[in-house]
Amino acid sequence: MANKICELCLSPDLGGLELYMMRASHYLGEECISVINEKGKLKSYYEDSQYRYYTLKRRNVFLSWLGARELARIIDDEAIDILHLHWTKDLPLAVMAKLLSTRKPKVVQSRHMTMTRFKDDFYHRFLYKNLDMILAVTHQVKSQIEKFIPHDIRPKTEVLYIGAQQPTMIPEEEKQAHREALALSESFTVGIIGRIEAQKGQHIVLEAVKKLQGRGIDAKALVIGAAMEESYLQKLQNDYGDVGIFTGFTTQAQMMMQLCDVMILATENETFGLVLIEAMMCGVCVVASDSGGPLEIIDDEVNGLLFKTFDRDDLADKLIRLQLNSELRENYAKAGKQKALERFESQKQFEFLHKILGE
Repeated sequence: MANKICELCLSPDLGGLELYMMRASHYLGEECISVINEKGKLKSYYEDSQYRYYTLKRRNVFLSWLGARELARIIDDEAIDILHLHWTKDLPLAVMAKLLSTRKPKVVQSRHMTMTRFKDDFYHRFLYKNLDMILAVTHQVKSQIEKFIPHDIRPKTEVLYIGAQQPTMIPEEEKQAHREALALSESFTVGIIGRIEAQKGQHIVLEAVKKLQGRGIDAKALVIGAAMEESYLQKLQNDYGDVGIFTGFTTQAQMMMQLCDVMILATENETFGLVLIEAMMCGVCVVASDSGGPLEIIDDEVNGLLFKTFDRDDLADKLIRLQLNSELRENYAKAGKQKALERFESQKQFEFLHKILGE
């Protein structure tokens, strides 16, 4: 592909959105440079690597023109043809940089978040008129874009799922050693990975696992992720100290998934659910809220289970079924892995991205 691409993400955090941007830039290789937050967590994935990148300061709205001018300079110096952004808050920066640059690159946005209101005011009309394409991460998001962005300013929109990398599977002996180190031993282990905040639903999972313990089941919850709300984390540790094991942030998410019997996505309204795909690829049974992105990933009772969103009793019932029937759990895990590899494997999705940007 002749086009030179700039992958843009000034988000300071590190989650599915940010990791997808990093993996996309790595896949695109020499034809791509990245622009990231100078103080963001993504920086650790670029330092001491062969991948070329620039850092920018994330500025407030009144000084955003300074960042746009810096980005425009990078666009011109690097002869960028396509500016591909991921974090919605970077959209004004990307549009201003496009207009300030001499090259006037195409601007493509991967839309990772839901859209809930009409974008027909002057400000949004200006932004979307200068956006060339939107890549929606689910069909649900695509439908929202078509609903809320007026037709006369709506960019071309296509669905491009976020893919997951095939994991490195760890041997059984190593898995057991990790489980023992975490005091899991032979416990039925329910995992949840993500930023620790109320909307991610860690409390729902912990309460469900507590109900399993109340039924005499040896069960534990493995809670993995950094706390966005320290008060929320503290309350979880105080209320569920005998139920949950809190590991903090890890860069070895897929290894940790393999220690679990079931992985849960309990977010109230998850746009996609990359963690589900990663768990499925690890051969782990998955259970998720029956709303948002999981509906496009899990076929209920075929390759996983869906529970009523934020309903701890329904989640507990699903977990008890899986704990009592290991054959059912293994069948779901096997079917989930097959679907994840066929439909959501990152190489296939990045090949599609490469094709789209090339066109």
